[in-house]
Amino acid sequence: MTERATIAGRLVLDERIEPGRLVIEGDRIVGVEPDDAAVAGPWVSPGFVDLHVHGWGGHDAMGGADALTGMSRTLAQRGVTSFLPTGVTSPWADIVRFAETARAWMVTPPADGSQPLGFNIEGPFISQEKRGAHEPSLVRSTVDVPLDALEPLVDGLRIMTVAPEIPGGLELIAWLAERGVAVSIGHSASTLEQALAGYAAGGRTTTHLFNGMSGVDHRSPGLAVAALTLDAAYVELIADGHHVHPALWPIIGRTKPAGRWMVVSDALSLSGTGPGHTTVGATRVEVLEDRAVVAGTSTLAGSVVALDGMVRNLVLAGIPMVDAVRAASRSPLDLLGVTDRGRLEPGQRADVVTLDDDLRVTGVRVGGLAVA
Repeated sequence: MTERATIAGRLVLDERIEPGRLVIEGDRIVGVEPDDAAVAGPWVSPGFVDLHVHGWGGHDAMGGADALTGMSRTLAQRGVTSFLPTGVTSPWADIVRFAETARAWMVTPPADGSQPLGFNIEGPFISQEKRGAHEPSLVRSTVDVPLDALEPLVDGLRIMTVAPEIPGGLELIAWLAERGVAVSIGHSASTLEQALAGYAAGGRTTTHLFNGMSGVDHRSPGLAVAALTLDAAYVELIADGHHVHPALWPIIGRTKPAGRWMVVSDALSLSGTGPGHTTVGATRVEVLEDRAVVAGTSTLAGSVVALDGMVRNLVLAGIPMVDAVRAASRSPLDLLGVTDRGRLEPGQRADVVTLDDDLRVTGVRVGGLAVA
């Protein structure tokens, strides 16, 4: 007999919030029913989707199949019901190994964990000038790595970061786009013209807007300006309060069309475990209370805040709840062309998160299965 469940509360729908009941049978939502009495219940949101996350709960995305399983389960506890495990600039053999491992693991991910939608690779085809925490000796161009060497990566690769101005950058963007990869323009010192050329060549999204890129200058606009003014381009925002000042968040929401901005965690393996040290690729990183830096420096090296915390931060900063939830759920799915989840509607996968009045996770269902 198919399990049936009902969740009552303030339903965060596509364009409004409505008190009601969500009816779930098996792994699907089968009913959305108005119910004024549910106004006293929890917030009920689509499951969060993290397209850029390097690890969580002590588990590194590049650490092998067991680490991916641990990462999946710990992310689910924070309301992340779908994700892209994300590799970083590393020796080429390690990048290929990551792709092979992720592909094999995705065949049978844990049912009680966040579900993989493919994988993401940030680097190594980036700018030395804007490499951030990426190991400089491992930054590459297509002069170093010919395009045919990328063939082992393509199956399952959903997003890859490329700086358009590097030697062969535009050719690489076009090559990846032709194979269905959503190229993310980022870690780039490009001029406005070079950035626009990158999007024209096939770039579809932007790696952590404002971070690791040429910015907003009144005489020399760069990638950030191209990303904000090109309506078709998606942008990532790390809304941890450190990577981008909260005063800029409303500007993103006002500049980008609805659905073209999304939050990502860029979280590291030690996220959720407290202060300590870890390695990201070949870079030694120190995790402090609420941020991560390259050891011995003030250079940010990813975040330690999950998407539930970022939704909370956005709402506290005045972003409407509907917009904050969309940025953490439907918008990243739209980028990937995934249509079976991300909305509280009949027929959708029952990936559902409940939140209390402080926007802290109180329950999670992945494909209808209660996991938290």
